Amino acid sequence: GRGIFGVEFFVKGEDVYFSELSPRPHDTGMVTLITQSQSEFALHIRAVLGLPLDYTFFGSGASSAYKAKNESHNPTIEVPSSAFTKDSFVRVFGKPKSHKGRRMAVALVLDEVESAKKRALEIVANMCDS
Repeated sequence: GRGIFGVEFFVKGEDVYFSELSPRPHDTGMVTLITQSQSEFALHIRAVLGLPLDYTFFGSGASSAYKAKNESHNPTIEVPSSAFTKDSFVRVFGKPKSHKGRRMAVALVLDEVESAKKRALEIVANMCDS
């Protein structure tokens, strides 16, 4: 195959569990939107077309998914303005329907991993949907 393959693992203590493999960019790779000059989407296209993969790495980061708390046929995601800084932002997926637990957005933070993870979780904790 050509392009990016999204591979998702979960870590619990010392154990690593395989979750899924997708032969395309995946929402679990969206952290690339803030950590480097070319996102997973740009890298996928460049790899498929055989173009150079030159990019600049900005630093470590983390992401946290916002999962819907409500059922809706026209969901609205509320994001606090404090989520949008030079080192953080939220990407709302724009899905036409929501059901409890469905990933609807992702908070992205550029910082050392533990600090970025904490901030991303804080952003998501202050979001809501209707």
